[in-house]
Formats: sequence, structure tokens, C-alpha cells
Amino acid sequence: MLILKSFALAFSALFPVINPLGSALLFLGVVGDAPPDEFRQLARRVAASTILFLLIIELAGATILAFFGISLPVVQLAGGLVLATMGWQLLNEKELQKEQPVPRGNQGPLEGKIFYPLTFPLTAGPACIVVTATLSAHASRHGVTENVLDHVGIALAIMGQGLAVLLCYAYAPRITHKIAPRTVQGILRVIAFVLLCIGVQIASNGLEAMVKAMSK
Repeated sequence: MLILKSFALAFSALFPVINPLGSALLFLGVVGDAPPDEFRQLARRVAASTILFLLIIELAGATILAFFGISLPVVQLAGGLVLATMGWQLLNEKELQKEQPVPRGNQGPLEGKIFYPLTFPLTAGPACIVVTATLSAHASRHGVTENVLDHVGIALAIMGQGLAVLLCYAYAPRITHKIAPRTVQGILRVIAFVLLCIGVQIASNGLEAMVKAMSK
């Protein structure tokens, strides 16, 4: 049950910032008119790279915080505010879309673009790093057993996002003809509101922990 709860929290928080559907359109723009087989192979490699990238951030998040002497409640408060701000901005944007990709030019074969720019920043940008590190810190507040279960849930959510990226990227040409832009915008606005609520909840937990620590 705890794994499922952690999975739902992480998946809901990561989905708006990864935005597989919106990113698929940008991916299509960067890759261009590649053959279908090469297109799908590239999508698989980008999805795998995204999963590995976010898992490293999730696992190393607590170590990085310890190195800089940052407490978990502070990260929860700051990260929650960042999530809430991103959710609010997404709700108020006229068009929900990710940052523009690096213009395509004579920059070598597509294989050389697996990590940059196709994985970072097109698929998993700076916002994903903040969200993943915040989720990792939020999960580490429990005991050993709960801690492990929470991190397993986050890891499964990251893999789920990788699967969503794979499906959306591999079939990006078809998606552009199947889903109306207004429908995509409506779905993403609902998810943006969920992101806002998640950010407020995480920030509230961090603030509560800080108040309890100061009152001792």
C-alpha cells in the first residue's frame, strides 16, 4: 500500500514536468523525418537514458543533501514550494508546453544526441531534477522499512514515466494526428492542478517538521 501511494505521488509529480505527449512533439521536431525503425530505436534509447538519469538523481539525492548539510524538512519546504509554483505557472499558461529544443543543425548523427539534448533537457529538464530530488528527500523522512518502500515506489514511477516516454516518442507521428491539441491541453491542466496540490502538501509537511524541531 505504501509503495502504491509513493508511486502515485511520484508519478503525478513527474508527469507534468516530463510531459510525454508535449515532449513527443518536440522530439519529432528534433529527429525529423527519420525512418520508422530508427525512430523507434531512438525512442527506446532515450527512454532508457531518462530512466537511468532520474534513478541516479533519486538515489544520490540524500547523499548530496548530506554533503551540503541541508536538512530534509528544508528540502521538503523548498521543493514543495517549487512544485506548487510550477503547478501554478502551468495552470496559468496559455499553452502548456516544454522548453524549446536545441535547433537542429549539423551536430553529428542522432546517436550523439541521446543524452543531450534528447534526454536532457528535452525530456528530463531542470524541473525534473528538482522534483526527483524533492521526492527522494520526502521519502527519506520515514524509518528504514518505510524509507525503502517509498524509494521503490518512486523508482517504479520513474520506470513508468520511461514507458510513457517510449510509447509517446515511438509513435509521435501517429499521436500528432490522433489527439487534438485542445484535448492534450485540458488533460495537462488537470495534472497541473494535481501538481499544485502535491507541492502544497509536501511544503506543509516540511514546515510542520521544522516547527516541531524548533519547539523542542
